[in-house]
Amino acid sequence: MSADKKSFEVKISVPFFDLDPMQIVWHGNYLNYFELARAELFLHHGVDLYSYYEREKIIFPIIRTATKHISPLKHRDEIICKATLADANIKLVVDFEIRKAADGSVCARGRTEQVAVKTPEMETLFSLPQAIRNLLGY
Repeated sequence: MSADKKSFEVKISVPFFDLDPMQIVWHGNYLNYFELARAELFLHHGVDLYSYYEREKIIFPIIRTATKHISPLKHRDEIICKATLADANIKLVVDFEIRKAADGSVCARGRTEQVAVKTPEMETLFSLPQAIRNLLGY
């Protein structure tokens, strides 16, 4: 974990199966790296969105993603994916940075946004549940 309490870092070794025919990481796999870091960030704060769903019947779908690819990742690159909680009031907003472990060079940046949706009505809530906000320090 980084020094900032709203950030968490995971170290990943790029596996062969993440590569495309050009032998670089396929662009969609960056979202997998984001997910690993986001899940660890939430877990660090005691937030388990699946358990919350089972208890409260509220899901947290991702409604927006963005990725800026700066330099390609290759097989066996050791990378650090940092997830930083940017907001947790109305929606969960997480910013990401992927950098090479060897030299710290930034390879990609991204962002995801999630909202709270009450099931089975599929009603989007206008703010995150207070219990989630409290755990994340909002």
